[in-house]
Amino acid sequence: MRAFDYTRPASIEEAVAAWTPGAAYLGGGTNLVDLMKTGAMGPAKLIDLTCLPGLDAIEVKGDGSTRIGALVRNSDLAHNRDFAARFPMVAEAILAGASAQLRNAATVGGNLVQHTRCPFFQDGISACNRRDPGIGCDAIGGDTGSMAVLGWSQSCIATHPSDFAVPLAALDAVIEIAGPNGSREVPMAEFHRLPGDTPEKETALEPGEIVTAIRLPAEAAAFAAHSRYLKLRERTSFAFALVSAAAALVIEDGRIAAARLALGAVAAKPWRVAGAEALMVGEPPSPELFARAATAAMEGAMPSGDNAHKIELARRTAARALARAAAGTPAEMPALPASVFGDPAHA
Repeated sequence: MRAFDYTRPASIEEAVAAWTPGAAYLGGGTNLVDLMKTGAMGPAKLIDLTCLPGLDAIEVKGDGSTRIGALVRNSDLAHNRDFAARFPMVAEAILAGASAQLRNAATVGGNLVQHTRCPFFQDGISACNRRDPGIGCDAIGGDTGSMAVLGWSQSCIATHPSDFAVPLAALDAVIEIAGPNGSREVPMAEFHRLPGDTPEKETALEPGEIVTAIRLPAEAAAFAAHSRYLKLRERTSFAFALVSAAAALVIEDGRIAAARLALGAVAAKPWRVAGAEALMVGEPPSPELFARAATAAMEGAMPSGDNAHKIELARRTAARALARAAAGTPAEMPALPASVFGDPAHA
């Protein structure tokens, strides 16, 4: 690991003032420290945010929205009974990620800004345009089984690894940001960027900016009775998704009154298609309807290598997540959160 300076500011203003080019903000460290050890990242300065006041609370605001401070630990959010009752698929997504030990350390803000788990980015040696712009992408023509099938470019075919971000995208979350030019808000749909010709620009964050909170609108709680997160992975625990889906429905008088669907691990950002949601509205839930919606959600998908199978996996995962959502949110968190091997009857 390379030598670096370290500072622990006492306020958001001090943290922003401490930032200089080449610095990095440190939250739980579950992603950044790993990358520093492999040499994939070598910040000249670490700015430790863990003691900043006011960023570790979960609050229901006067307008009914729910605000989650960026320093809230993943496990604390998932196990907050009031939050899990209002947004069960968000809690299920968090519990499907990493391991209990990592969830106890990781922060929700850090979860959103974590870097791709593409092995060509992480090894610190392979050519990677995200790590070193303009050097090329060794993932292209390499092992592409986990790579993107939507929104990729010749500059980068990596995917975003977050489980948490997928239901946030489905529920129209808003990201609160502080930086050198003051505070601002960015819709979740615009927070993560597709690679295009500038894959090093992974998020909407400008230099020196910090995620301070995530806000879920009041209307997102209307989906609580019919919402699920489903994650297909190579093993049931401590593995990143091959594909995942967050599905949420409002069902009235036997018909779908509102629908949300977002896919994970298929692109460099959570993938949501409004047309796929719209075609379900007004229809009675059925396997045929969910298959059509899943197909619409994956419209335009193309293999980025030897990964055409991911397109069909994503369609089936999305359709199954919608079917589980239609069956109803379980009264208690499943023993295997988000697992395709979980009991669909919630026993």
